[in-house]
Amino acid sequence: MLRSFTIAEGVLLVVLGALALLSPVIASFAVAILVGVAFLVGGIVGWINNLTRRRQLQPWLVVARLVVSTLFLLAGASMLHSFAGGGLPVLAQVAALSLAIGVVFLVEGLVAVVTAVSHRQISGWIWGLLNGLATLVLGVLILTMQPLALLPVLGILVGVSFVFSGVDLIVFGSRLHPSIDVSSLRQS
Repeated sequence: MLRSFTIAEGVLLVVLGALALLSPVIASFAVAILVGVAFLVGGIVGWINNLTRRRQLQPWLVVARLVVSTLFLLAGASMLHSFAGGGLPVLAQVAALSLAIGVVFLVEGLVAVVTAVSHRQISGWIWGLLNGLATLVLGVLILTMQPLALLPVLGILVGVSFVFSGVDLIVFGSRLHPSIDVSSLRQS
């Protein structure tokens, strides 16, 4: 049962990812509201997490992480406000969201790189560095795009993510959840 469900989820994500990649502008609009909500919630959770852990972290790191959480909050609130107000054309809203994501990726990438480098004594710090560098590069790429080129950004990001997540679920789901031998169940 677990195997079938995991593989079915993987197939669904691959299909949704492929649809997003086939129609990235439509997917960008469809996901824009969800991203706004996710950024808003992520910012709130980030603030709570950073404030509750402030005694375990260095003060500069708390401030840096609060800056990132604040950016998530502001970006989410701004996105939701622009969709609710309807003052801008829908395409301009999606492009603005893409730019907001570019800014967030840029700052988040910088913070992740500095955090990883400052924690070199911890095993696996290199993954944090690679994540930060990749996020930083994505932020720079998005921020240097022409306005019309920004329209499919969200759809492409979501499409690629869904396809990779789906393939991951299909491959690992089929290996982690071995199939059940029905004949052995009948004998017991």
